[in-house]
Amino acid sequence: RRGLNKKEEMEDFETLVETINALRKEGYTYDFNIMDHEIACAEITTSFGPDDFNVKKVYRFEGMSNPDDSSILYVIETLTGVKGLLVDSYGAYSGEVSEELLDKLNMSYQ
Repeated sequence: RRGLNKKEEMEDFETLVETINALRKEGYTYDFNIMDHEIACAEITTSFGPDDFNVKKVYRFEGMSNPDDSSILYVIETLTGVKGLLVDSYGAYSGEVSEELLDKLNMSYQ
C-alpha cells in the first residue's frame, strides 16, 4: 500500500487549494465526482463503484466566516491505479448519494 510520503502526511495544510496543489504533485491528478451510487472521472469517462476504490486520506476544511463554506477532500486511488481527488462541500451530495457509497466515504472519514 503506497500512500503519501511522511513529509506530506505530517504537513498541515491551511487551505483546500494548497492541499490540492500538493496532492497533484504526488500524482493525484484526476477529479472525481459523486454520481448516485459511484464516483465518476470525466477525464477518462469511467465510473467506479464503492468496491472499486480506496480512500487514502481525508482532509476537512472549515469555512472561516461561514460554516456552510466547509468542505471535505477525499484522496482516492482506484483498484486500477487511477489517483485523484473528490471535493465534497458539506451537504452538497446529501440527497444524491447511495447509502453504500456514503458508507464507503464515511468509513474513511471517521
